Amino acid sequence: MKENAVMEKLKEFFRSSPDLQLRAFSSIFIVLAVIGGIVLGGHVWSAIVILIAMLSLWEFYKLQSAKLSTSPALIMVSGLFILLGTAFGLMSIATILCSISAIAFIALFLEVLKRQVSGESNALVTMGATVAGIAYVVLPWSFMILIRSRELGAMFLITLFFCTWSCDVAAYFVGSHLGRNLLCSQVSPHKTWEGFLGGAAASFMCGGLLALLFSFPPMPLLLMGLLCGIAGQLGDLGESVLKREAGVKDTGSIIPGHGGLLDRFDSILVNGTLAFVIFELVG
Repeated sequence: MKENAVMEKLKEFFRSSPDLQLRAFSSIFIVLAVIGGIVLGGHVWSAIVILIAMLSLWEFYKLQSAKLSTSPALIMVSGLFILLGTAFGLMSIATILCSISAIAFIALFLEVLKRQVSGESNALVTMGATVAGIAYVVLPWSFMILIRSRELGAMFLITLFFCTWSCDVAAYFVGSHLGRNLLCSQVSPHKTWEGFLGGAAASFMCGGLLALLFSFPPMPLLLMGLLCGIAGQLGDLGESVLKREAGVKDTGSIIPGHGGLLDRFDSILVNGTLAFVIFELVG
């Protein structure tokens, strides 16, 4: 009887929240696609990463275009160059850094030609916009390609995504039901300290649980869980600032119930970078 009562309450909750139901179905598809790609690895994972990264980069460019007048060509070509080079094993960290420097100079030299021909240039904006897109979107996803290519990389990526997702879910439900104290009202008026702490705790526990399931020393995964629970939520706030400055509610509409890919993977961008640091430096 108790089980039936719980099921009825869940059904009533979802019926009263059609948007949440849509988000749930979209989330299931995303989880299956991402975890399936991680497990299969190789070119399958690289293809999924490149697709997500390039669409996210386009969304980031659209946010920039609300404030800046830049061409998407160099941003998109540069991002694809680094992602493909990483996917085919042609890019090390040193090579990626050299590529970013070269791309910045290419942007500058193109503006030199533009000013010579038209008498106008936009070098400061173009260089900044190009490098910002690569640093914010392309590098984190490139790191996740590199992580998967390493020994134990699949385990670290699975931990990264599950810790981030558990944080998102816990922060939403704790904040919705127990939230009283606003976290950052000028950026995201619905986020609370209660939700923040609930999300961080859920991510930390998820890291510990996965360490048990993988029979792996707990410290690296617990550390990843704690960092994902804190930094991921800061990454979410950071993306909220970008949207507020651009004057948009969502970065896109490609994912039903979620908005754009940046809306769905904003926390992953920060956490992917942290996971790479933990994986490479802590081991």
